[in-house]
Amino acid sequence: MKKYFGAIIIILIILVGCSQTDRTGNPGWVDQLIKQYESEPVGNPPLSIWRYDYKDQIVYFVPAHCCDIYSILHDADGNVLCTPDGGKAGAGDGRCTDFFTQRTNEQLIWQDPR
Repeated sequence: MKKYFGAIIIILIILVGCSQTDRTGNPGWVDQLIKQYESEPVGNPPLSIWRYDYKDQIVYFVPAHCCDIYSILHDADGNVLCTPDGGKAGAGDGRCTDFFTQRTNEQLIWQDPR
């Protein structure tokens, strides 16, 4: 048993070091996005990030924070999937028109407290 203990410790260190999430439980790119938003002027309404299940995947939604600005929907890896709403016509980019009716398991990840 003792000879395997060192190997187990090394494997655990590797697994923890390779984690895509940090201590917040968010993917690292979400925490980076939060840091970016906190360094910018406060939006009106203040920015927020929401987590949902949508089309059998975890997604992160950033609602529009002013005027004709698009909202943004990211996949779990941080890639932009679409803009569900916002823009001059308010209808987003048209690539995920069913997002608001098909999303489930809403969870507020972050809201600008300033």
